[in-house]
Amino acid sequence: MSKSSSPRPLAVLVGVQLPGVSDTEHAADLAELGRLVHTLGYEVVATVSQRREGVAAGTVLGTGKLKELASLTGGRGIVTSGAQERKSKARERWEAEAEETDEVAAEAEGPGEEPEAETDAEAEAEADEARVEARPTVVVVDHELSPSQLSNLERATGAQVLDRTGVIVDIFHRHARSREAKMQVEIARLNYLAPRMRESTGSRERQQGRGSGDSAVELDRRKIRDRLAELREGLAAIQQDQDQRRYARRDQLRVALVGYTNAGKSSLMRALTGSEVLVADQLFATLDTTVRALQPETRPRVLVSDTVGFIQKLPHDLVASFRSTLDEALEASLLLYVVDASDPTWEAQLEVTRSVLREIGAQSVPSRLLFNKADRLSAEAREALLQRHPEALVLSAHSPQDVAALRQTVIEFFEGSMVEADLVIPYARQARIGEVYEHARVLSEAFDESGRRLKVRALPAAMARLTRAFET
Repeated sequence: MSKSSSPRPLAVLVGVQLPGVSDTEHAADLAELGRLVHTLGYEVVATVSQRREGVAAGTVLGTGKLKELASLTGGRGIVTSGAQERKSKARERWEAEAEETDEVAAEAEGPGEEPEAETDAEAEAEADEARVEARPTVVVVDHELSPSQLSNLERATGAQVLDRTGVIVDIFHRHARSREAKMQVEIARLNYLAPRMRESTGSRERQQGRGSGDSAVELDRRKIRDRLAELREGLAAIQQDQDQRRYARRDQLRVALVGYTNAGKSSLMRALTGSEVLVADQLFATLDTTVRALQPETRPRVLVSDTVGFIQKLPHDLVASFRSTLDEALEASLLLYVVDASDPTWEAQLEVTRSVLREIGAQSVPSRLLFNKADRLSAEAREALLQRHPEALVLSAHSPQDVAALRQTVIEFFEGSMVEADLVIPYARQARIGEVYEHARVLSEAFDESGRRLKVRALPAAMARLTRAFET
């Protein structure tokens, strides 16, 4: 028996190139969709693309392209009602009599014919099975589908149909690790699934007892609303705790790594802080915000946070759900825009990052541009990037020299904002000396009859608090 050569389920990508979208942009969108689908666990074996003035209201594609897609999946290529064909009793009797006649005719044939016929039938059955196994069982569309489009495509292709939003939501669902991230993703997932729920064939239309008169889907949607309310209440409590922790860090120097998914933020996070964060060559490997101190530690200490990656057409519900996570960027002192310099569409990816940060109000936070994965660039390409963006750093997270240069850039940024002052700490208050070392850099130290005299450098706000704390 023939077996599929791939352990992964097979998938077909579908995209519509709309007016104003160049061939390069369209190809990049489909390539990115392919990476998303691969991250979800499927193998892409074909792509169906069409230029149109707009996405077809019923089936996304035109009639001809829909049949081309169906030929790959084994579907009929037309949208049927999905209802079973109803037969009259007379027709049923006629078909039964015809089957009996065929059986009698088969028994009348010579026994010498039977083995050959059986062998041919088995061979044909195996061939049919091999063809069915080799067919893609999943169709992934590079657009957000309405419930009717989803249903129509499934009936026309005979395959499971996913849209871009559904794929991203599923990836987030699989990669969420912390309780907060899981709750955020479940909210987005339920918001996505609720309008797409349909009555299954043969499902009960009426419920017995309380709630009689409601369909199964209506009851399921009510359960989803109740679950969403429960999740939002639990998430609000977690976010209140997160807000308190962020408030406690308000006086510390904070850097946030932001950028497109798979740009190398987690690799830079590990290199800058020595933390064992997850590093994987896949989209949305990191969903949980991690905060660690810059290593070797500085005085005052610099905290670095890794944030969730962005992507084109990021579902709005996910942006809303991860608002508290993105607040790390909003409240940071410095944003490091991480760009995959080896990706030919890095300019579009950078614009996506800026667009999301504008959406949450973080566009005014001071920033530095980092072109990561420079080890994959030629010398000419590296020079071209610097000519276009002379203020940027071109580096590789795997190069200790590049990471050291980035660390120095971060330190110099904060140094430029610091001011110097003299503090006198009375001997009676020596127990609070740790506050000074936590929020300022001590340049010199001396002792006299009034107490410990320190010359320190700190940010203006921290210096004002320290001055007030030790006023005599």
